[in-house]
Amino acid sequence: MHPAIATVCSLEAPLETVLEDYAAGHVDAVDLWLGQADAFLKTHDVAALRDRFARHGIAPLAASFQGGLLTSQGDARREHWKTFEGRLGLCRELGIRVLVIAGDAFGPLGPQDLGRLSASLVEAAKRAADSGVRLALEFDARASFPNNLQSAIALVEDVGSPALGVCLDWFHWTVGPSKPLDLWLLSKENLAHVQVSDIADVPREMASDADRILPGEGSSPVDDLVHRLRDIGYAGAVAVELHNPALWRVPPRQFGEIAMTCLRKVLGQAAM
Repeated sequence: MHPAIATVCSLEAPLETVLEDYAAGHVDAVDLWLGQADAFLKTHDVAALRDRFARHGIAPLAASFQGGLLTSQGDARREHWKTFEGRLGLCRELGIRVLVIAGDAFGPLGPQDLGRLSASLVEAAKRAADSGVRLALEFDARASFPNNLQSAIALVEDVGSPALGVCLDWFHWTVGPSKPLDLWLLSKENLAHVQVSDIADVPREMASDADRILPGEGSSPVDDLVHRLRDIGYAGAVAVELHNPALWRVPPRQFGEIAMTCLRKVLGQAAM
């Protein structure tokens, strides 16, 4: 397992500052938030971004996230897929191996929607394979489908492409309908990326992204996840991901130091 920090944890700081400060805080791998990359690329080219990663000794192991691929239609669908092609190219140029795609099918779903969702995953996996990128489907506890680990794995295995795996966001596992037994469905082959956080002292049914806190500081049994990752020999990234506005105001260097120390403590000897 490779400990990493998602750059979205410092969303209020420019990406260039985040990378410099994370490196000073002994962070050597990140899950790149694509919104921050888009902002950087408005005034720089991809070569400049690649240079920033190299200069600071940080590896972008994953990128988050691409939405709108599963059940969108019409002009919106064409725009999402155009953006997807661009992000595959960006990942290829930066050497990012994993691109997270959102399981963002919300609202009532009919047979046509489910058929479109399945076909979209097949097509997305094909395009990703052609680009040398692996997709990681992230289930969302608030979505209609998939909203749990079991369903996400079933979708991935139905596609049957090595270019598509699961992104396990521990927050969505904790607050949604996933069950402890679902962890036994994970394998080295179907798991592409892991994002971890804990939740503050609130009922799971009422938890929101703003309640995300550092792993190991709340009540979510992250040790269960770490044990399973060790059992299957998972060798990918495990990234702290917090969408917490209160923590966005913490200076990136300070946050990077604290988050990496916390994550290494949670991962223990399993960390690379």
